[in-house]
Amino acid sequence: MAKTTARTPQPSSGPGNAAFVFILVMVGLDFLAFGLIAPVMPDLIRQFEGGDFARASDITGYLLLVWNAMQFLFSPILGAWSDRFGRRPIILLSCFGLGIDYIFMALAPTLGWLFVGRIISGITASNISTAYAYVTDVTPPEKRAKPFGYISAAFGLGFVIGPAVGGYLGNSNLRAPFWAAAVLSLINSLYGFFVLPESLPKEKRAKSAWRMANPLGSLKLLRSHPVLAGLATVVMLYYLAHASLPSMWALYTEERYGWSRRDVGLSLAVVGVCASIISGVLVGPFVKRFGERRSVLFGLLCGTLGFAGFALAASGWMLYAVIPFIALWGIAAPAIQSLMSRRVDPSSQGKLQGAINSLRAITGMAGPVLFTQVFALAISPQARIHVPGAPYYLAAVLLLSSLLLAVYVTRSRAETIAPQQQPAVSLDPSD
Repeated sequence: MAKTTARTPQPSSGPGNAAFVFILVMVGLDFLAFGLIAPVMPDLIRQFEGGDFARASDITGYLLLVWNAMQFLFSPILGAWSDRFGRRPIILLSCFGLGIDYIFMALAPTLGWLFVGRIISGITASNISTAYAYVTDVTPPEKRAKPFGYISAAFGLGFVIGPAVGGYLGNSNLRAPFWAAAVLSLINSLYGFFVLPESLPKEKRAKSAWRMANPLGSLKLLRSHPVLAGLATVVMLYYLAHASLPSMWALYTEERYGWSRRDVGLSLAVVGVCASIISGVLVGPFVKRFGERRSVLFGLLCGTLGFAGFALAASGWMLYAVIPFIALWGIAAPAIQSLMSRRVDPSSQGKLQGAINSLRAITGMAGPVLFTQVFALAISPQARIHVPGAPYYLAAVLLLSSLLLAVYVTRSRAETIAPQQQPAVSLDPSD
C-alpha cells in the first residue's frame, strides 16, 4: 500500500497491513514510554515526601485520580471527534500530548508539576480507544478479537522493554526515564504525521460531533442494548480490578518484599513478556476455537486466581509463579471488545470506544485511591492486622463478581455466538 503523506491524507475504504502495523507500533511505543516511568514514579513521589511510603501511596492514588478525571471528561469529546473528523488527527494529538506530559514530569521541581503533567496527559491520551476504533473501521466484526489481541500484545511488548530499561536508568537518575519516554512519544507522533492514513471514509462519518461528546451522554450508548449494558458493567469491574496493578505494584513489592527499582522493572518486564505471548499468539486461536463467551469467562477466572495469588504470595518468587494467570486474564479483554463492537454501526465506533474509555476513567478515578488507601491502612502501624495483600484480595473479589455477571449476561447462545446477525445500533443524531 502506498504511503499517504501528511499534507494530503486521504480516507481509504480499507487501509492495509502497513497502517495496522503503525497502529501496533504506536501502541507499543506508548506503553514502552509508560513502562519506562513505572518503576521510578513512586520513588520520585517519595523523594518529594521525605521517603514516607504511606504518604507516597496516597499521592500516587491522587495523581491517578486526576489523570482519569481528565480522561472521563475529554475521552467522549475526542471519541466523538474521531467519528466526525476521522481517527488520524486524534491519534496524532494523543501521541504529541504524551510527549509534552513526560517533559513536564522530567522537569518537575515539585509535586504540583507532576499534577500538571497528569492533567495534560489525561486530556490527550485517548489513542488506545481510537486505535480500537481504527481496527473496527478496517476489520469485519467476526474477525476483530484477533487484531484486538495484537493491540494488547503491542502494549505488552512495551512493558517488556520499558520497565527493565526504566529501572536501569532510574538507578542512576530518577529523571532519565521521563526524558527517554518524552523522546519516544514525540518520535512516535512525528512518525505518524508522515505515514498514517485515515481509516474512516467521509461517507461513514457521523454528521455531528456533539451528541455523545459529554461524559454522561456518551454512556447512553452503553445502555442501547441489554447485552451491551451488561458487558459494560463487566468491563467496569474488570477495569476497577486492573487499577490495582499500576497503582500498587511498585509500592507493594518494595514494601512487602524489599525489591529494588531494578527488581520492580524486571518483574514488570516478565508480566509484559507473558501478556504479549498470550495476546499476540493465543487470543486469536483461542477465541476461534472456543468462542467469545468462553474466552471471556476463562479470562476472568484466570484473573481472579491471579490476584488471589498475588495477595497470598509470602515471598517475591511466588509472584512470578502467579504472573501467567494474570497474562491469561488478557484473553477476556479482546473478546469483550469484539462482542461490544458488534452492537454499534461504523459511524458510532469512536463513540463506543470513547464510552468504554469513560468507564476506564471512572474506575481509574476510584480505583487508585481505593487500592492505595486500602494498602496504606493495611500496612499502617496502627492496623490491628498487618495484611499487605489486602488490595489484591479486593481485586480478586471484584473480578469474581465480573465473572459471575458475565456468566449471566452472555447466557443466551443467540446473543453471543452469532451477534453479527443482530441489528447494529446507530446513535447518529440524524437517525
